[in-house]
Amino acid sequence: MKQSDVIRVRNAVNHHIGSKVRIRSNKGRHKVDVTEGVIMETYPSIFLIQVKNEIEDTLQTVSFSYTDVLTNDVQMILV
Repeated sequence: MKQSDVIRVRNAVNHHIGSKVRIRSNKGRHKVDVTEGVIMETYPSIFLIQVKNEIEDTLQTVSFSYTDVLTNDVQMILV
């Protein structure tokens, strides 16, 4: 993993702030979480996505790192 790869992912996420995305995250031991949310903010090492909790009808903020995207632990699709 090169620093330029992380910068490339960071720039791609930064260009889509405010966009709705579908997140597929690997939780380990064959567990996968799929949710939809909006990219809210980006920071040097992480980005924040706001998701709606369907059960409690509340908003929740979830953070992911750019390296999670590079290692395919997190997959994002624009909706």
